[in-house]
Amino acid sequence: MTTQRSQAETQLLFPAGFAWGAATAAYQIEGAVAADGRGPSIWDTFAHTPGVVLGGDTGDVAVDHYHRFREDVALMSSLGLTAYRFSISWSRVQPHGAGPANAKGLDFYRRLVDALLEAGIEPWPTLYHWDLPQALEDAGGWPERDTAYRFADYAGIVHGALGDRVTNLTTVNEPWCAAFLGYASGDHAPGRREPEASLRAAHHLLLGHGLAARALRGDRTRVGAAVNLYAVTPASEADVDRDAARRIDGLQNRFFLDALLRGRYPDDVLTDVEPYDLGVHDGDLEVIGGPIDMLGVNYYNRFIVTGRAGAAPAITSPFAQASPWPGSEHVGFVRVGRPVTAMGWEIDESGLTEVLTRVAGEYPPVPLYVTENGAAFDDVVSAGGVDDPDRVAYIDAHLRACHDAIGAGVPLRGYFAWSLMDNFEWGWGYAKRFGLVYVDFATQRRIPKSSARWYATVIERGGIGIGTMNT
Repeated sequence: MTTQRSQAETQLLFPAGFAWGAATAAYQIEGAVAADGRGPSIWDTFAHTPGVVLGGDTGDVAVDHYHRFREDVALMSSLGLTAYRFSISWSRVQPHGAGPANAKGLDFYRRLVDALLEAGIEPWPTLYHWDLPQALEDAGGWPERDTAYRFADYAGIVHGALGDRVTNLTTVNEPWCAAFLGYASGDHAPGRREPEASLRAAHHLLLGHGLAARALRGDRTRVGAAVNLYAVTPASEADVDRDAARRIDGLQNRFFLDALLRGRYPDDVLTDVEPYDLGVHDGDLEVIGGPIDMLGVNYYNRFIVTGRAGAAPAITSPFAQASPWPGSEHVGFVRVGRPVTAMGWEIDESGLTEVLTRVAGEYPPVPLYVTENGAAFDDVVSAGGVDDPDRVAYIDAHLRACHDAIGAGVPLRGYFAWSLMDNFEWGWGYAKRFGLVYVDFATQRRIPKSSARWYATVIERGGIGIGTMNT
């Protein structure tokens, strides 16, 4: 005779109130790049530059979320999402990056927030996901200090429009990418290859965060930033590999964590980049390290690194030509034979537990959210549906990693899958699909994948099955 176990006994349950979400970014999904007064961003300019985006793709139409947002909110509701993380296009709100607000641009985000709230979905706007207004880049971009002040002004405009309905707001998303892929390697917009400019951009992105957070502090809105963290492992115990790991961990992780949570930059990283002027002024780090209400952690894979000559560079774009690691250009990246996603990234969910427990254990306490986590695979429509068991397995494993972190005492409050739907994947154009929802880019038809249905079941149950993936 067998005894039927209760759901609580057969599920890895997450805490009550855990945010179950999905995430997107404005340039990747909105399209409508010239609609209702929107000005050009650096990604508009970059994507229209020959030879920098696979297939010559652009975000001009993307997945037309600007016109289809109500359909997309209905999709979110059908999945049971309790939160939706999206970004706001700065150039839709301020076409030139400064001056008065574009009322029609703000109205779009008002309508989106209202639709989300009507559906019982908590809006989580991000102010900056890499789409700087082109006018500000023409004036020097993020390497110029003034851009941080313009960002704080923009933050105040958005908050004035949405602050009565938005509780959680992220200032900057993945400043490492915006600074070092944009200004060091040139793989992302604006496509510059200037190591010193990239470090100044990183500092000013953090300063912009701090100025915006200071302006909003004391309000009902909870403010934080989202950083992309990696578990970093040396390829061997040799000194040259251990030093490589220290360098990459320093510039990828500690540079941002120490600034945001300790109000300083790591001494060893400053030594690594000593030839360059970061543009730090007295008082900047006090602003950057001011109190935040939460920290977003974006995680995709582990870095295994070596300082030995001849190793491959990290995969940053299909057209990578320069290193995004100023001061550590010699470092190479090693594969160890784990399964990979369609991006060529080795899958290692243990790294997520590692980075979450590290932040919780080594830094001042702050509520954490996994604000991006997901995988691209080569999805195919068959018999009207899309079966993507590899993505189900990926998210399942990473949710288990989250559960392990919570069990270890990490104050993890939510998880946002990347991405809600297939979209424009930066330098890869439309060649890589991360979505829970398949998009036929020719017709804009949305088709929930099996991972979407699986995730909906996870949300409904508040947890995942022990031993096997529940469906």
